[in-house]
This record gives sequence, structure tokens and C-alpha cells, in this order.
Amino acid sequence: MITVLLTGAGGAAIPGLVKHLKSCYGFRVLAADMDRYATGLYYADKGFVIPVASSPDFLPAIRYICKQENVNVFIPLVDEELLVALELESEGITVLIPRHKFVETCLDKFALMNALRAARISIPDTRLGCDDLNGLDYPAVVKPRTGRGSRGVGIVHSQIELANFLKASPFMPEQLIVQNYIDGTEFTVSVTVWRDGNVQAVVPKEIICKKGITRLAVTRHNPQIDSICRDVQDRLRADGPFNVQLRLNKNTGRPLPFEINPRFSTTISLTIAAGVDELGELIKQATGQAGPQIKNDWREGVVLLRRTLDEFVDEADVNNRAIIDLGSDSIR
Repeated sequence: MITVLLTGAGGAAIPGLVKHLKSCYGFRVLAADMDRYATGLYYADKGFVIPVASSPDFLPAIRYICKQENVNVFIPLVDEELLVALELESEGITVLIPRHKFVETCLDKFALMNALRAARISIPDTRLGCDDLNGLDYPAVVKPRTGRGSRGVGIVHSQIELANFLKASPFMPEQLIVQNYIDGTEFTVSVTVWRDGNVQAVVPKEIICKKGITRLAVTRHNPQIDSICRDVQDRLRADGPFNVQLRLNKNTGRPLPFEINPRFSTTISLTIAAGVDELGELIKQATGQAGPQIKNDWREGVVLLRRTLDEFVDEADVNNRAIIDLGSDSIR
């Protein structure tokens, strides 16, 4: 039996993904999170409370789980964990994310924009907060070079607003990027690829409503988006699953990427529902259980309606769950 370890068990998509991997593939699924009450822990075969990624105890905790539970595939889903997680590859553990250089580049949004520009992939005008900002078009998006979600992000409409935002921000100007806001439809795109570098599927999802994470989205065929995502892989060599966030310029229709997540995104459930099971099939490929290709055949017009779901179980079922707290004392 293949054993899979997922982190970020408090994520909105995790309970569904755990159930999917267990029911559709028969995998043994473990889940981990720093929060004892992360919902995904209670759906997994075993749940683990782990230290935060910045802790020196994080990697020993993950290593302990992988060795004790004979984990075949480790899938980190939290940005701060990604680079640390890749250290386990040298120990024979498959880590289902892109290669180190690609991850490192994507986690620094300014470095990513420079890499895309050097690769001749169109991007919005992007500068550091400490750069010369004269001639910048407004509105503009200001956000930290590193980080996720909407933390520290703002939209400014003039040079005065920008100056005030930079002054009030808890981040230093060199820690912020200022990016031309692209007026147009936003997409989040699943790009399915593994170590052979072959792009197996590209699934664009038009975002209809986003509040921190995508709440409402629909799959859309778009040849230009497909092409630019393949260019990212060809020129930057992710060689692992990644997610492109972009907008279509409303005047030209040209896709302009503004971020790339070097991991599965929270809309992976929509990708699966549309017909590309990038999670289960890449796990099978990574463990030698399947051929090297997912069929790029998916349905347009599938809508994600993300909601809060109440489920009810017996108290004994919750109390008997194997939730293991890996505090520092338990792994030394």
C-alpha cells in the first residue's frame, strides 16, 4: 500500500483530497499541521501535530513521520515548508513539488519576475519599493517579495497613495514589490508536470470570487494561457506540479503572469473534478505505479463552489483518532 503524507491539513481542500486519495486509489493517507484542530487531521488515517516550518524541529519531525510510517510520497502544501522539504529527497523520500531552483525562484516574487522577463515571458511592470518609481502606471499592486495569501498586499491609485503605503507598511521598501495592476480577468492555472519535464496537462480556471483563497471559479479553455504555461516549464524547468496566477490584459487578451506557486494550489479539487487528477496520478507516477502521462482531456465549464461543510460523527470516532503531537521532546 502506498503511504502519502500531506501537510497544511487545515487547508480548505485537504479533507476532500484525503477522502479522494483513500477512496479512489486505496492509498494510506497521513496528514500534518501545526494546529491540533486542523480539520484534515481527522480525515486522515493518522494525523500529526508538527512544529512550524521555521523551527529547527520541523525537518526532524517530518523525517520521523516518513521513517516511522514508511511514507512513499511527501506532499508539502505550505510555502514556508517547500525548500526545507526538498532536503528529504537525498534520503530517498519522494517530495512531490518542483525542483529546488524553481521553488527558490518562485518564493521570491521579484526574482521570479526577473526570471520570467529573462525567459522572454511577458509580465506586468514590476519594481522594488526602493527603486525609482517614476513613470509607473496606476493603479499598482504593492506586496511583499515573500509570503502568501493577501498579507501585506494593497492597491494604490497614485504616487501619493504609494508613498503613504510604503511609509505605513511594516516591510522595508526593498522587501516590497510594486507591480502594474492588470485590468482583466484573473486565472489560476494548474500545470501538471513531473521530473521528465513533459507538460501533461494545463487547466486554466477563471476566478469569479476570491477572498484570500479562491471561492468561486470555472474551468476555461484558453490556447494563449496553455502556451505561456508550457513556456514557463520549458524555460524555467519546474519539473514538478505548479500553479500559475495570471490576468488577461482586457485590451490585448495577452496573459500576464504575476505569481507562480511551486506546489499544488487550493483549486486542485477543481482540476480533479474537471478530469485531470494531477494529485493521484502524479503520486502513481512518482512511485512507479503508472505510465509517464496524464491524458490532457478535461471539461470546460466545471464550476467550483467552495463552502463550509458541517459533518457530524460520533464523539468516540473523534476521540479515537490517532492524532500524534510531535513536540520537540518526542523526536529527540
